[in-house]
Amino acid sequence: MTGQYETVIGLEVHIELATKTKIFCGCSTEFGGAPNIHTCPVCTGMPGALPVLNKKVVEYAVALGIATNCRITQVCRFDRKNYFYPDNPQNYQISQLYLPIARNGCVEIETPSGTKKIRIHEMHMEEDAGKLVHNEWDDTSLVDYNRSGVPLVEIVSEPDMRSADEVIAYLEKLRMIAQYLGVSDCKLQEGSMRADVNLSVRRAGTEEFGTRTEMKNLNSFKAIAHAIEGERMRQIELLEAGKEVVQETRRWDDNKEHSYAMRSKEDARDYRYFPEPDLVPVVISDQWISEIKARQPELRPEKIERYTREFDIPRYDAELLTESWKIADIFEKTVQLCGKPKKVSNWMMGEMFRLMKEKGKEPEELDFSPEHLAKLIELSDQGAISSSVAKKVFEHIFAENADPEKYVEEQGLMSVSDEGALREAVEKVIAQNPRAVADYKGGRQKAFGAIMGQSMRALKGKADPAAVTKIIREMLDAQQ
Repeated sequence: MTGQYETVIGLEVHIELATKTKIFCGCSTEFGGAPNIHTCPVCTGMPGALPVLNKKVVEYAVALGIATNCRITQVCRFDRKNYFYPDNPQNYQISQLYLPIARNGCVEIETPSGTKKIRIHEMHMEEDAGKLVHNEWDDTSLVDYNRSGVPLVEIVSEPDMRSADEVIAYLEKLRMIAQYLGVSDCKLQEGSMRADVNLSVRRAGTEEFGTRTEMKNLNSFKAIAHAIEGERMRQIELLEAGKEVVQETRRWDDNKEHSYAMRSKEDARDYRYFPEPDLVPVVISDQWISEIKARQPELRPEKIERYTREFDIPRYDAELLTESWKIADIFEKTVQLCGKPKKVSNWMMGEMFRLMKEKGKEPEELDFSPEHLAKLIELSDQGAISSSVAKKVFEHIFAENADPEKYVEEQGLMSVSDEGALREAVEKVIAQNPRAVADYKGGRQKAFGAIMGQSMRALKGKADPAAVTKIIREMLDAQQ
């Protein structure tokens, strides 16, 4: 039954800009801190307080517009969006409706059927609201205005997506672009990237859109995927039962995997927009756009080409290492320190990705230093630690950013390189395992592996396996 319907999805993505101060005042945008300490008369909506636009917000918005192939609106302005809610101290939000800073852009995503273009309707600057903190125990709500006035860019897509997979691919592309530009960290868990999903269903093959709903409270890709599937099924079930879908805003509860209605869906006239009287229009000259373009950093496609050319690593590796700005940054800084791109790539593609998968860590959560990975590679290359020890040390670098040199010294993990000590340990193992020695002499090669394993255990894994192998063969051959 569900195959008879097509899902139509558009997104409103809010990206918190990484400026040090808020959009219209000098208060800090730092995440966390005690409630209401990053506030002033402007961002708490005190009467008579006037906003002053942060120039950096405009620069970041223009950079994001350029990178998403938008047309920059060179004379744009702000508007008042009027609504009443406890976390909105002014009873209005300064946003952009009539002349947003950028329009008519697009980004390309990869889908199972190939590359797909997702159109961007517009991009506008606005201020964030505060945050309501609910206490279920005593049924009270408190307001924290630290977030009020933090600068946002809202990116409104066209309804071009047809599945949760396409939505996630689009969000990942936007996040990657913003992180590469340095305009936002896009940490979903801290709310610096948020998405509202506008979704409708229609009979397959029809052109007319169905009635859409908007889903809020989506702060992870997993929640977004679950919400899309849940809302899609809910709407199909209503239509199959002969009922109508109501245009409304719904809140998704990821714990219960259920959405519920919040309010009927507003449109522009409900907000009574009018031009913001306290701010002059923003004029963006050709020269300013050219300067911002000139400062645009190397984005992923250029990095992939450079990695394969400059570092001589496979394209597949280059694509994985550039999927996240954070991973690309660790890779480049480590290579700069040790000058061994292939070995850095091998460590990151192997051990780092393995641990990320095991621990469920996102790239943005990686907090070990490139200096420590570079030191580990040097220790391993010098033969100061064995490959098995190196892997164990990397686990501590990954988990707690341990200094490999100090850790190896404190734990006594330095390789045994003294040939006399190696021979003494192997000699004891051979003497203690006459059965394995006899089997080896009888042509059973597996017996050699048993002797090798016992020898490495006797040396606590701190010896070079190649050196131990050579000594074992010499001693066994001498007994033939």
